[in-house]
Parts: sequence; structure tokens; C-alpha cells
Amino acid sequence: MAKRLLNLRNVPTDEVDDVCALLEQHQIAFYVIEPSMWGINGGGIWIDDDAQVDRAKQVMGEYQSQRQVRARAEYAAAKEAGSVETFQSQLRSRPLQVVAAVIGIVIALALIALPYFVLRH
Repeated sequence: MAKRLLNLRNVPTDEVDDVCALLEQHQIAFYVIEPSMWGINGGGIWIDDDAQVDRAKQVMGEYQSQRQVRARAEYAAAKEAGSVETFQSQLRSRPLQVVAAVIGIVIALALIALPYFVLRH
């Protein structure tokens, strides 16, 4: 019976491509189910053979460790270069979108708090 190795919900396409290439390189049989358009199914990478699941998990663990180191290094370099997006940079580049989001958050919080103020005696 097939076992899911990776849920593809919110996984960047470069990571999916890397994992598929890695599994092919290690000759591990797999198939990919793409995420559905409506978000009902997150999709996944599935391992066909139960005997290869442990090996696939080991390969995946090594890959994730390498990717983590690489991502942290890229983030540190971007932070040092000043290209990391912050609240202030978003406010400067997209002021209407940020203000609309803040207003939406305030409205949501007000609606959540409304029953407390209406029902208290």
C-alpha cells in the first residue's frame, strides 16, 4: 500500500521538483498527486513500495536538513542586504493594501468581542 512522503499543501514548486529528482536519483518508485484547485486535496508525493518507505524517509530527512541550512543562509544574506520584506517596507510599497488589512483585522476583532460587550450585565 502506498504511503505519503510529503504533503504538497503550501510547498513551493522548486522543493517538489527537488524531491522528485532526489527520489528518481535514488531509484525510489513514487507518484505525485497535484493539489486540487479548490484546496480540498493538498496533494502529495506518495511512495509506491512499502519496502522503500524507510529509505525514502531517510533521503527526505537528509534533503530537508540541507534545505534548512540553505534557506537560513539565504535569509541571513537577504537580511544583511536589507532585502527582507518587513511591515515598514510593505507599508511603504503597498500602503492601501496594508491599511485595508489592518482595518479588516480591527473589524474582525470587534465582531469577536461584540458578544462579550452585548451580553454582559
